[in-house]
Amino acid sequence: MITETIAGVSVTTQANVYFDGKCVSHSLTLADGTRQSVGVVLPSTLTFNTTAAETMECVAGACEYRLAGSEDWLPARTGDRFSVPAHSHFDIRVTQAFHYICRYA
Repeated sequence: MITETIAGVSVTTQANVYFDGKCVSHSLTLADGTRQSVGVVLPSTLTFNTTAAETMECVAGACEYRLAGSEDWLPARTGDRFSVPAHSHFDIRVTQAFHYICRYA
């Protein structure tokens, strides 16, 4: 199931802009204090470092991702999710806009 709306959140209106604008997101705080972000990655190949564990949900578009220590690029399309451990990194390869929700553990 694809998440289409997130109710009861506080949104930080200042955008998080990474990689010269190739990734733009907004931070969300849910009523229970849980943090998330929603954003878009534009066509590029990027490496993201993680502090907390993350689950990425593709809400539109597609990408390929490669987790730290792996040689395999795996596809993620609308409705797919993938998890990244804390204190790690992942590569993402995008050929069309990849819209996502990132949930932090």
